[in-house]
Amino acid sequence: MGAFSIWHWLVFVVFFGIGWLIPAWMIVKKAGYSPAWALFGFIPIANLLLLWVFAFARWPSLQNRV
Repeated sequence: MGAFSIWHWLVFVVFFGIGWLIPAWMIVKKAGYSPAWALFGFIPIANLLLLWVFAFARWPSLQNRV
């Protein structure tokens, strides 16, 4: 039982990335922003900053309600 090979880590990273990207893409899209903003979640400091920005910004999808 040795360490994991590069293939194990590659599979883990791909599944983790897809498992995170799809929900983040849908959440940002439902908030009324461009779904491409979800890609910033892979950048270590930018993901925290964008989390705060999206939490306190006015969401375009909610402004259309009367």
